[in-house]
Amino acid sequence: MNPLRSRGERRARRSTRAAASVTTIVLAMAVASCAATSEAPRGDVADTFDVGDGRRMYLECRGSGTPTVLLVSGQRGSAEDWSITTEGPASDAVFPRLADHTRVCAYDRPGTPVGMEFSRSDPAPQPTTVADMVADLHALLDAAGEPGPYVMVGHSAGGLAARLFAATSPRDVVALVLVDALSPGLQDAETAEEWEIQRVLLAGDIEESLAEYPDLEQVDAEASIAQVRAAPPLQPMPLVVISADHAYGPLFPELIASGQVPSGVPEDFGYVLDEAQRESQAGLAGLLPGAVHLTKTDSGHAVHQEQPRLVAEAILDVVIRVRD
Repeated sequence: MNPLRSRGERRARRSTRAAASVTTIVLAMAVASCAATSEAPRGDVADTFDVGDGRRMYLECRGSGTPTVLLVSGQRGSAEDWSITTEGPASDAVFPRLADHTRVCAYDRPGTPVGMEFSRSDPAPQPTTVADMVADLHALLDAAGEPGPYVMVGHSAGGLAARLFAATSPRDVVALVLVDALSPGLQDAETAEEWEIQRVLLAGDIEESLAEYPDLEQVDAEASIAQVRAAPPLQPMPLVVISADHAYGPLFPELIASGQVPSGVPEDFGYVLDEAQRESQAGLAGLLPGAVHLTKTDSGHAVHQEQPRLVAEAILDVVIRVRD
């Protein structure tokens, strides 16, 4: 969930990109050398599975080895979010990079468009919460026969869901990676008046989208944050927090003038958001001792698409750590 506005409704641009860095090659060799061999390789999956209540959900898994990396997209983001980049070929994206070295899965939540198409998962009541997301993900993994242990990776509102999954299923989760994730700390860093503005921005202006797709995902940020606050604390595990570093402050007047941000939002609110995000992301990095916080990302909110190599390398580093 973009702290500024909703995402997942546009395709990324594609162009050529430079060859893999030395760091990527070293990581790839390390992952391959310590890959788990005790389990028989599972085949690729791209199908829907019965999750109960007459609904089916789409899951895509590739690669082999443990732990399995579970990719959880932000609001209105599908599995495809992890297979596209803002620059470079599809092979540079996070999902295919990870699949070369371990088992990786991504999925469509109900109401998450895939390009110009509707979600590949059946509709569910909206608005939804991260508790709903976690329950659906458990049901989907069970139905598909994709066992743990898992490295949970969550972007934006998906970060809230990944965190709740890890907190409530500590035996299944061995590491957590949060990619510019939404956090209770964002609410804590703002006044009550600022949070009311923030809620409008988090929801996004989706009136036209709802007319075309009434089942479009709508995440109840307030309820979801309350659910995370009420959850057990995270158990000790590797934690990586990856934060966007492109500022919103200077952009807000133009965003308001173009209609991308509602006209009632103060022109200086971007600076409020930037400071609240800094506090929120630092708070995430303080959740567990020894957490790694990557702040120099040269990226906006969609770090996994703008800097897929950085994100994939951070995840692979965690995979190596939990295998050792």
